Amino acid sequence: MRNRLTEAIHNSGADYVEIRHEERTVSRINYRGLQLEDASLSSDTGGCVRALVKGGWGFASFNDVSALRESVARAVEDARHASGELLVLPEREPNDASVASLPRKSVDMVSLEEKKAVLDVYNDIIMSSPRIQSSQVSYSDAQRVVRYASSDGSYIEQKIPDLSLRLTAVAREGDEVQQAGVSLGSVGDFAAIEGLEGEAEEVARRAAALLDAATVKGGEYTVVLDPILAGVFTHEAFGHLSEADLVYQNPQLRELMKMGRRFGDSHLNIVDDATLPSLRGSYSYDDEGSPGQRTYLIQDGVLVGRLHSRETAARMGESPTGNARAISYRHSPIVRMSNTYIEPGDVSLEDMLASIEEGVYVKDWYGGQTSLEMFTFSAGEAYMIRNGKLAELLRPVVLTGNVFTTLERIDAIGSDLDMNQGGGCGKGGQSPLPVSNGSPHIRISRCIVGGR
Repeated sequence: MRNRLTEAIHNSGADYVEIRHEERTVSRINYRGLQLEDASLSSDTGGCVRALVKGGWGFASFNDVSALRESVARAVEDARHASGELLVLPEREPNDASVASLPRKSVDMVSLEEKKAVLDVYNDIIMSSPRIQSSQVSYSDAQRVVRYASSDGSYIEQKIPDLSLRLTAVAREGDEVQQAGVSLGSVGDFAAIEGLEGEAEEVARRAAALLDAATVKGGEYTVVLDPILAGVFTHEAFGHLSEADLVYQNPQLRELMKMGRRFGDSHLNIVDDATLPSLRGSYSYDDEGSPGQRTYLIQDGVLVGRLHSRETAARMGESPTGNARAISYRHSPIVRMSNTYIEPGDVSLEDMLASIEEGVYVKDWYGGQTSLEMFTFSAGEAYMIRNGKLAELLRPVVLTGNVFTTLERIDAIGSDLDMNQGGGCGKGGQSPLPVSNGSPHIRISRCIVGGR
């Protein structure tokens, strides 16, 4: 395959050409209540060509490698028609590498029947719990082999496994409906989702308990976020603002995200790091052949970096960061996060709570949305804080605010960094992309909280 890919690039007539070829096997199992909606195993093979001619990109995908040369010619021709503002990609040394992840219990060593048997147990636990009306169990795993060749001499082969699981319990009493869930993931290690009977019981218990929970009185509170929700906040509310393709295309965002701007106290550090071992957002090389790396976005409270592809780095006069990613060969790579998190501080959760006379403690995520610097997030679990202690359970609460103001109001950062591997990221019609996010516990001195 290496020879076929590299030979197809020669004498293309373009300024730059790259080819990705992918083989993928995917398992999916989904329950809704007692109904098994999907239990499938599928495979897919294909590739894509991306060509650059005088600043214009062309893209062509294929399913049969016998059409490789025709696909290169088509991508080059499309690039000629799209040519415009001159673009010179940053120079780099050619990379020649073969990379493979080695999970403890690889998903390709577990049959679909074995996977279903494990999920049957979790679904039965949820559905047999008191006051539970329905459930949703969503499982998927993938094994990908991605080969990359470029006209600057790079050839990279990566074996990329992935796994994700979401357990949700829905409780009902009369007209009142509440739900609770947990999301988990791994780099293709099935052992990471075995032995979760206790988690399934807890999801069902929390959903039922929410039927009797109090409703928060809307207003401004001191709020403590657990590592999962703080990580989701970091990813959604700030991480996307750090993606250079969005910044480059939006003059308002360029002004908001000006380098050197202070966003928080000196204890605030936010990082995107593709090099962390055994996380879903980690990789050795991105989808345009650049090495993954560690990039500070905020350091000592100041904006010092953003995430780049080779194109956005060239257009903005900055350095590539290895953050060009695509969910499959059907898509061009775009700027995406890897593992994004707040670095730990030195405050214990007990000390964080101790000074709060009345506040709200929020855990996990339920949903949310962002619009430039404005955000709205729903917590999966919440408690009142009274006189420095956790008090009564609350029905789901919503946090709302301006991300920049909120970052400035982070007045305590815990020492208990934890990374969340559940879920996936969506952008530009490409979803779900495997990522991780995380944080220690953080305290926000003033945040608008409402019930729903």
